[in-house]
Amino acid sequence: MSLRDRAVHLIGSCFNRLHRAGLRHTYDGFRATYDIAPDFRFNGPGILLYGNGALRIGARSYIGEWSTVLAQAPATVTIGTDCQIGHNVRIYSASASAEDLGEQILGDVRIGDRVWIGVNVFIGPGRTIGDDAVIGANSVVTSDVGVGAIVGGVPARLIRQKPLP
Repeated sequence: MSLRDRAVHLIGSCFNRLHRAGLRHTYDGFRATYDIAPDFRFNGPGILLYGNGALRIGARSYIGEWSTVLAQAPATVTIGTDCQIGHNVRIYSASASAEDLGEQILGDVRIGDRVWIGVNVFIGPGRTIGDDAVIGANSVVTSDVGVGAIVGGVPARLIRQKPLP
């Protein structure tokens, strides 16, 4: 390896360490602000948790890079245990009304246990996702999703029901 290649590698390694340290600092701030299980994983850069409402995230869950969760008071966002949330997912407890732009829609968002959410999913205010549900990639969740339901599309619709024990 040439001297130039070694220098580029060393600079890249230093940048990666600094970047990871910055993410760790940001994600530690989220843990201090919200009720997040110690073993919850932030999978990558660009994850944003914000708002003055309550946010609770259960054990052994994770969220993918570039995802956003808004917990706007007085609404709360609850994510259960063993949840897998893909990249670029948006979960909002508040949104502007499409019919009256001056009006804000607020509602609790509850995501049950063992829920799988694909990439590029939007979950709006006031939605409940039942335990063991699956939300397909690129879906927009505009109504509640039942226990064990597999949904997908825009708006998300029932594809089939998982057999539950």
